[in-house]
Amino acid sequence: MVDYSGKKVVIIGLGLTGISCIDFFISRGITPYVMDTRTNPPQLNHKLIANITYHCGSLNREKLLEADLIIASPGIALFNPVLNEARIAGVEVIGDIELFCRENQVPIIAITGSNGKSTVTMLLNEMAQAAGWQVGIGGNIGIPALTLLKQEYQLIVLELSSFQLETTYSLSACAATVLNITEDHNDRYPLGIKQYQTAKLRIYKNAKTCVVNANDTSTIPNFSMSKCTITPQVMLRQAMSKQKKNKQRRNNCWINFGIDVGYYNLNKKNKTLWLQAGKERVLDTKKIKLNGYHNYTNALAALALADAAGIPRSCSLKALTTYQGLSHRFQLVFENRGIRWINDSKATNVGSTKAAINSLQVSGTLHLLLGGDGKSANFSSLTKFLQGDRIRIYCFGYDAQQLAQLRPKISQCANNLQQAMKLIIRKIVSGDVVLLSPACASLDQFHNFEQRGDEFSRLAKELG
Repeated sequence: MVDYSGKKVVIIGLGLTGISCIDFFISRGITPYVMDTRTNPPQLNHKLIANITYHCGSLNREKLLEADLIIASPGIALFNPVLNEARIAGVEVIGDIELFCRENQVPIIAITGSNGKSTVTMLLNEMAQAAGWQVGIGGNIGIPALTLLKQEYQLIVLELSSFQLETTYSLSACAATVLNITEDHNDRYPLGIKQYQTAKLRIYKNAKTCVVNANDTSTIPNFSMSKCTITPQVMLRQAMSKQKKNKQRRNNCWINFGIDVGYYNLNKKNKTLWLQAGKERVLDTKKIKLNGYHNYTNALAALALADAAGIPRSCSLKALTTYQGLSHRFQLVFENRGIRWINDSKATNVGSTKAAINSLQVSGTLHLLLGGDGKSANFSSLTKFLQGDRIRIYCFGYDAQQLAQLRPKISQCANNLQQAMKLIIRKIVSGDVVLLSPACASLDQFHNFEQRGDEFSRLAKELG
């Protein structure tokens, strides 16, 4: 346990994570100073801050420069001018995950990636529970990691965003993965995908087992994006060879997963698709509740992580046959008259939407709902997924016009999701699929992607 006594502690952010940080320090006899850039943050009236001095509406530069330790919300970029000034002045800036890692004594599985990390996190939770383990999940999935210190667990599974990893230094996972890296958060990373990738790859530091995606060379650390012309297998062999020469990482073990490649891979035998580990076929994908190649890849990653953590293989496979997936993630919410309505509101970036479209089997026409705040993303890579005569696109929200330009002749724009769905209802027939997979964040018109997904589900049942 780290001794913070005598430290001037400043906490930035008054959401659930901020409250967990306040609780952490108060329990250790330290009264932090709290600030939030919002004028009316969501937890402002929480009982824990009744006797704490706080500042809202901006960052208080004077207090930040006086601090010994700053706990920054993941929503605050490290290159924020005031925060950067404090760092240059020698003030330590960390996040809640770093606080947690300094205190935690339980084995951790750490998961990040542009897409699929919540699904893999919950799969690991199901696998550990199937083995009878006491397991705690937290991090980016909505449960502040610090709250996990209040109970005893045999395993902790952390879903981590790139924002959280930026301020984490002491993570030492028994198994860690970067599931994939696709363009996202361009508004946060002005230097582009390389800067975003660097933040993601921090998860591998000190990990005992590194689980990498053999289909995505950007998930392999220590190589520049310019080397992606090398095959994934060669990239992985080079990475492993380089790793052996690095004295600080001699204890690390590498394993990979992927479609057609990797130790954990998809294998087709007599028209049946199997999950395979090494040379052993371990599970027929027809027995998996989750659908689509992207979910089979998630299953492979989860199996690799579970094996590395010592979860019995039989328990992991049992969980794969029972877990039905997350709400708002490629979720069939209504089916009537041969028309399927699928809620994939959690697809807040381009890569996630491409994965959803790629996983669909449609006998009729695909009616695709795109829209929201694209976070300065380049949507052009979506274009090849929007080809053919059996697709119609309905765009709404902040970036509706930009999205409609991907295929103007088959696109219609609406002010909001409800208007877009009313356009769809006039055209759908049996065999069609209506897919909400927006490729954008929801905050331009909704509180979060969950509210957007709930509205889609409600309208699907009302209109369909």
